Amino acid sequence: MIRRCEPRDRDEIVAVANDAAKAYRGLLPRRFLATPYMSRDELDAEMSSVIFYGHEEAGELLGVMGIEPLEDLTLLRHAYVRTVHQGRGVGGQLLEHVESLTQTDWLMLGTWAGSRAVTFYLKHGFQFMASKELLLARYWPRVSQDQAANSVVMGKRLRFG
Repeated sequence: MIRRCEPRDRDEIVAVANDAAKAYRGLLPRRFLATPYMSRDELDAEMSSVIFYGHEEAGELLGVMGIEPLEDLTLLRHAYVRTVHQGRGVGGQLLEHVESLTQTDWLMLGTWAGSRAVTFYLKHGFQFMASKELLLARYWPRVSQDQAANSVVMGKRLRFG
């Protein structure tokens, strides 16, 4: 079942994110792999603008995905699936759900270059966006230059209008 996450889900969202971040070991420079990868305080700050949805089975969140609706597009934020459930379609189901809720023409995301997430998003119709630096500056202004150099921006046009 996919449902909107509530404040009571904070600890489980953090647990899903930190478990999923294990996949970045060996792919990212150590300076990007804080322990924990996502803190509860960081999540609390994100929840002020990001709406999280969770894929739940037997009362456990297996994956989470957030969207941040903006005026001209929607940002896909914080997409994570617990490592033991990766490859089972959890992420695809979450993506399909948030796409159905998106009211803008574009869904855009930033992710780590070289991660398995890039392959996942390409498989689901996303493309690499030109002008990465301009997009990062506009939609992710707090991203450091170092982080930007290790990231890609991808987008998917959901509607033509």
